[in-house]
Amino acid sequence: MFKDSSEVLAYIKENDVKFLDIRFTDLPGVQQHFNIPASTVDEDFFVNGQLFDGSSIRGFASIHESDMQLIPDVTTAYVDPFREASTLVMIFDIYNPRTGEIYSKDPRQVAKKAEKYLASTGIADTAFFAPEAEFYIFDEVRYSVTSGESFYKVDSEEAAWNTGREEEGGNLGNKTPYKGGYFPVSPVDKTADLRDDMTLKLIESGFVLERSHHEVGTAGQQEINYRFDTMVSAADDILKFKYIVKNTAEEWGKVATFMPKPLFGQNGSGMHTHQSLFKDGRNAFYDPDDKYFLSDVGKAFIAGQLRHAREICSIFAQWVNSYKRLVPGYEAPVYVA
Repeated sequence: MFKDSSEVLAYIKENDVKFLDIRFTDLPGVQQHFNIPASTVDEDFFVNGQLFDGSSIRGFASIHESDMQLIPDVTTAYVDPFREASTLVMIFDIYNPRTGEIYSKDPRQVAKKAEKYLASTGIADTAFFAPEAEFYIFDEVRYSVTSGESFYKVDSEEAAWNTGREEEGGNLGNKTPYKGGYFPVSPVDKTADLRDDMTLKLIESGFVLERSHHEVGTAGQQEINYRFDTMVSAADDILKFKYIVKNTAEEWGKVATFMPKPLFGQNGSGMHTHQSLFKDGRNAFYDPDDKYFLSDVGKAFIAGQLRHAREICSIFAQWVNSYKRLVPGYEAPVYVA
């Protein structure tokens, strides 16, 4: 949306932007934010950024060295489609204000270092990623863990378990069958309009959308696909994607969750990620003379992921719930090879 600070300042002035929403990511990968009045943003702001208390962020600094510095990346800015006051969202990189060096625990900096390392190997100069994040949309989510009770309850108008419940206006019986939710049309697919709203907001926020559809799981499993990007940009995109999906669902009085396995006995939600390496504008995985059109680089790339699959899981499947999804019978991976 913007190339430099002068464009941001001009946009703020011309569009009467009220706030700048500062975004960064904690160590487990959850986005954090705080606001500043847009009227305080000047050229100096883009050089010195903002300070914050790193000891209050999961996985970051201890109390005695808590000061951390946030420096903006103007290329990440977009208009927040949910805030009442005009708000510009921008992602910031984290630095150590005492040394001026990048903060090693900043997930975004880790991705930048990986990109630089790839280029230094000479194998490729660019890595592209295209995640396909599945999610559920529920009408209701309730839970409690106290001394007197322990339970959770999720519900959806289209859930297969609601074929017999009484509904206002009568139960018309158009429910998504168990493990039968892939590509149904309305009236079984009751989330099409909500999905369209999500899609339009994503497009307005800079995404290049490819398609959206109902997924296999009953009770509102969804998938919305968008175009690939380079490593850091793809990581930025998935955080923005989740933010827009969750808040659009909230506007509709529903809950969107990317939890790996919210429902026992139903397909979990994965995030298949297409990956490719390019060098000098050419696909490093392609070999026209190979039986499978796969280059030695492509084969080594696959072999490396298989070799380190268990270690990779500590990052990609870091929650207990992740392993409730990784079981046979639900289109989820269960074997290394």
